[in-house]
Amino acid sequence: MSKKVKKTADSKEKKASYVDEDQKDNPKVAAGGDVRADTREEECGEEQSADTVDPMADLQSQLDIANDKYLRLSAEFDNYRKRTLKEKMDLIKNASEEVMKSVLPLVDDFERALKSSHLSTDIEAMKQGLVLIYSKVLDFLKSNGVNEIEAVGLELDTDLHEAVSKIAVDDKKQKGKIVDVVEKGYKLNDKVIRFSKVVIGE
Repeated sequence: MSKKVKKTADSKEKKASYVDEDQKDNPKVAAGGDVRADTREEECGEEQSADTVDPMADLQSQLDIANDKYLRLSAEFDNYRKRTLKEKMDLIKNASEEVMKSVLPLVDDFERALKSSHLSTDIEAMKQGLVLIYSKVLDFLKSNGVNEIEAVGLELDTDLHEAVSKIAVDDKKQKGKIVDVVEKGYKLNDKVIRFSKVVIGE
């Protein structure tokens, strides 16, 4: 009987000696505590801390991101607006520059005609020179989309014509129609830039 008791005691001592070397320094192991239970408690604590994220902090983070995107888009739009405005101003400036360049040859023709009028007594030649200049002016206007509005012989069209007076006519066919033009009207492409001032027959 004493031999069996001795063997049991020796077995317990051997098991105790087999404690993991990594756990020797653990105070709970040294104190005889349950290491596995403590590990489970730590894992549960980490899971709880991960689940309990501050909602206000998360909302603030989303707000900061959205605000940053807004500021970037606002800056980009402002730069785009300034760039397109500059391009528009440059386009208008360059367009008027081209028109002015086209006018200069007409100015040269008028200057030459004026000089010739002081030196020449040939009235017919002067008239032909003026007719030539006038023709060039009309060609210039047409090349830039400006065309004369037809009027004489047509019925009054308030979208194109402005009646300034009436005159009695013998021909019944001319009654209610335009018989004379006081001032010609013009259109730039399809837009009226000056109404024709006309006289209506009655």
